[in-house]
Amino acid sequence: MENLDVMVLRTLRDWRLAGRRAMLTTVVRTWGSSPRPVGSIMALAEDGAVVGSVSGGCIEDDLIARYSRAHGTGTMPSGAPAMVKYGVTADEAHRFGLPCGGTLELLFEYNPEPAALAALVAELEKGKLMQRTVALADGSVRLAEASSPAELGVSAHELVNTFGPEYRMLLIGAGQLAEYLATMARFSGFAVTLCDPRAEYRSTWAVPGVALTTEMPDDAVTAFQPDRRSCVVALTHDPKLDDLALLEALRSEAFYVGAIGSRRNAEARRERMIEHFDQTAESLARLRGPIGIYIGSKTPPEIAVSVMAEILAVKNAVALPRETAVANAKAMRETS
Repeated sequence: MENLDVMVLRTLRDWRLAGRRAMLTTVVRTWGSSPRPVGSIMALAEDGAVVGSVSGGCIEDDLIARYSRAHGTGTMPSGAPAMVKYGVTADEAHRFGLPCGGTLELLFEYNPEPAALAALVAELEKGKLMQRTVALADGSVRLAEASSPAELGVSAHELVNTFGPEYRMLLIGAGQLAEYLATMARFSGFAVTLCDPRAEYRSTWAVPGVALTTEMPDDAVTAFQPDRRSCVVALTHDPKLDDLALLEALRSEAFYVGAIGSRRNAEARRERMIEHFDQTAESLARLRGPIGIYIGSKTPPEIAVSVMAEILAVKNAVALPRETAVANAKAMRETS
């Protein structure tokens, strides 16, 4: 599954280039509980086709009825962007399925310029981080490459949203755990690359949509060029394959670098790196291991769930209790 924002923008681009009237909806502000975070986007075509979401479904249904011909009554407006609030009253919040009296403020952009959409998608497909600024007076758009991710910003005059390329995951080592983790990562919007120079392990790989490389893992990390939207996960339990790859990943900006194994194995790995590779406790501070959030996991699919949950928590800047890593280390079986 590709990055949701890119999918929405690519679909909207195609609609507009084909001459179809369509609108782009962005979650601008939220109050109380919200089904979708600020910055979420959805595109709606004049015939009622929808991609993306701004709520749990009820607001989408209302937008389809109001602004498309799906039910024979709606019309697609034109003109300057409009700000609209949903869930202002408790009754309205309940009607639109917003929890705990939540309120959303949305920006509607009617019939965005196709050329600007095409230019944005082209840059995103090149792996660039892009800032899109919308003038609220007339809907005109400015594009600029961004140096770092940023939260959506809105003023009385403009809205600024930053779109990035897909999050990426590099897995070192094929096998059951890698298959489950790659599948979960794909459904979470990550582009996944698997590295394993061992033909006997690659021979049974069966996850579609995953890029394969047979390079030695440290060379694969170098070629992968991890950035702040990347994670590297070592799954082989073989120091000859894992250690150099992990060291290379730690030199990068990857937001997550970790290796599977027990607490004892993780401690032995750190000792090897300090003794043989001139590392220090400080230089290894970002190395995660044992990896995963403690859920009592025993089987490959359960361990994959715990690892994917930790990766997403780190990606979303959610603090993880220190004791969960210790508990997880005690629960995971020794497999090497």
